[in-house]
Amino acid sequence: MQIASLAKVGLPNVSTSDTIDSTFAALQRAQLARRGSFTLEARIAQLDQLRDSIKRYESNIIAACAADFRKPAPEVKLTELLPVLQEIRHTKKHLRKWMRPKRVAASVGVLGTKSYVRPEPKGVCLIIAPWNYPLNLALGPLVSALAAGNGAIIKPSEMTPHTSKVIANIVAETFPPDLVSVIEGDAAVAQKLLALPFDHIFFTGSPAVGKVVMEAAATNLSSVTLELGGKSPTIVGPDANIKRAARNIVWGKFANNGQTCIAPDHVFVHVNIADQFNEALKTEIGRVYGKTPEAQKSTADYCRIVNRRHFQRVSNLIDDAKNKGARVFEGGVTDAEENFIAPTLISNVSSDMDISREELFGPILPVIEFDDIDLVIKKINDNPKPLALYIFDKNESFATDIIERTSSGAVGVNLTVVHFLHPGLPFGGVNNSGIGAAHGEYGFRAFSHEKALMEDKHSLMHLLFPPYTAWVRRLIEAAVRILG
Repeated sequence: MQIASLAKVGLPNVSTSDTIDSTFAALQRAQLARRGSFTLEARIAQLDQLRDSIKRYESNIIAACAADFRKPAPEVKLTELLPVLQEIRHTKKHLRKWMRPKRVAASVGVLGTKSYVRPEPKGVCLIIAPWNYPLNLALGPLVSALAAGNGAIIKPSEMTPHTSKVIANIVAETFPPDLVSVIEGDAAVAQKLLALPFDHIFFTGSPAVGKVVMEAAATNLSSVTLELGGKSPTIVGPDANIKRAARNIVWGKFANNGQTCIAPDHVFVHVNIADQFNEALKTEIGRVYGKTPEAQKSTADYCRIVNRRHFQRVSNLIDDAKNKGARVFEGGVTDAEENFIAPTLISNVSSDMDISREELFGPILPVIEFDDIDLVIKKINDNPKPLALYIFDKNESFATDIIERTSSGAVGVNLTVVHFLHPGLPFGGVNNSGIGAAHGEYGFRAFSHEKALMEDKHSLMHLLFPPYTAWVRRLIEAAVRILG
């Protein structure tokens, strides 16, 4: 199956208000009707169909990502297809266990009862996906939503229209519309969707928009999972393996052209190894993407900034830094016609520069020397809690000390970004970088209501019920004394 003509794909169809309302109402009715009948087998069957559709559409997905921002085919397979297919595989393997009610032992005060925690679907869920990993971050949460027994509406990003269209086609061919539907459109469509009383909203995007989503969700008291971002710091300690650190940081930073929420945002490098590390970064960039801007522009392995607006934003960050005294010691070359920005390394960074305050979300890596780790930790703690923190050093105590004295959504030691691919780990931020977690059982629980269930077998609790005779009062006083 191939996209008939990528050149003819324009902006996604903007869904009308009536279409949005009718789609939502249909999902609500169907969700009520399937309560109790969306069995383990039925959920696995839906996941199998999704897996088969993704594989059938693989060439379409690769072509769409290339058309949207020249994403290399191997990178599409590694960062768009693999995470979703792995999520499906992992979920299918463990779903029976996740769905099973969990027995809870009775406390002394409720002896004679049986208690369980029973996961149940939240209902109709909204998944708002971003543009940077448009397929992965739309269909990955859908796996968790379906596994938990929910219906869902997906709102893909209008900034990647070709991929958005492929997602819509996959969903339309795979699911009944009253189980999963795609609503395409711009910010106005998202606002219309957010006004509806969804049972859960899963949003991936910036902290600024995350606040808007949370405010809208509060109107209907909808629960939320917010996968946000921030400035993820990287620390290269004095005993780091310099070559290994450079290899991991260059990949984590410049894959997807730096448009990754968990990419290293900036690097603190110990002054004793700074010169060697900077040279290692330059060498690794040259090895992976080419030694000149012309080679980097012509390689098939280097993505592009998603659109002209974001290209201008990232270009302005570089210009602002240079105007305020920063030194660009690698890259800095731009081409507006192609939304191309070369892998860029910047030193002499100061706090008044925009790159010190804004999430970069592009191929810019500020490198900051340090000789006192306490000052680095203070700087990290003085800023909003990041989505990820990366530490490179052979000394385990060096990493442990930093981990214990900072807060972040995740930590990578001698690696970057790879933790996203582990379906057994929770993926999520802290406060400004996110609320809630995704992936594996954590994603299943995010889309589930954990219902408490207690059954009386031979409890004596009725002995404490009114009327409060002298005997009952003595029993209550004894209970408080013994159990309290």
